[in-house]
Amino acid sequence: MDELKPLQDRLDYKFKDKKLLIEALTHKSFKQPYNNERLEFLGDAVLDLVVGEYLYTRFPKHDEGKLSKMRASLVNEEAFTRLANAIGLGDYIYLSNAEENNKGRSKPSLLSNAFEAIMGSVYLEAGLKQVAKITIKLLDENYEELTLDSLFKDYKTSLQELTQAHFGVTPEYHLLSSRGPDHLKEFEIAVKINGKVYAKAVGKSKKIAQQEAAHITLESLKKELV
Repeated sequence: MDELKPLQDRLDYKFKDKKLLIEALTHKSFKQPYNNERLEFLGDAVLDLVVGEYLYTRFPKHDEGKLSKMRASLVNEEAFTRLANAIGLGDYIYLSNAEENNKGRSKPSLLSNAFEAIMGSVYLEAGLKQVAKITIKLLDENYEELTLDSLFKDYKTSLQELTQAHFGVTPEYHLLSSRGPDHLKEFEIAVKINGKVYAKAVGKSKKIAQQEAAHITLESLKKELV
């Protein structure tokens, strides 16, 4: 188990039940009587609660809508992959040779699932407070500024990277309309790629509307490009 000590050091948590940690790190391709899918299921629910409580406490003036958007930005594959990379989780996952050769250690879905599984195993062994301690520390270290705008900026960046890789172009954002009095103004933005409208979204600022439209487009393209 010495080979897993650096991972535990990065988590600042030492597992008492080493078998639980190994299970959390075992991908189904490794062909053992166990894998990390059940722990992933548990970790997903635990992280949803931990992040929700964290945002509720940290942003007392935000309404339910804003808190939900922020949580959605932090409880997803992209965000968990970011935290998994921060602790070098890919180096410790048990994979089949085939999955290893298929660059499994850097796959977002695999990394995200393993991160959820690790948090599920911490929850079983040490409870919600320990999961919160680890998760909040990682969030604080990996997000310079936790605000609605700063979280959603990732969607525009991610979409640009995706469209450049697959289409060789960058997305275009067009203002379709603005309505309402100045203090309640809403903006409707469309995203175009190669002249085709992929999504439209409304927000209280152009920036928020752009990010929401980028988010919708990202989800749509990920399904198309599978």
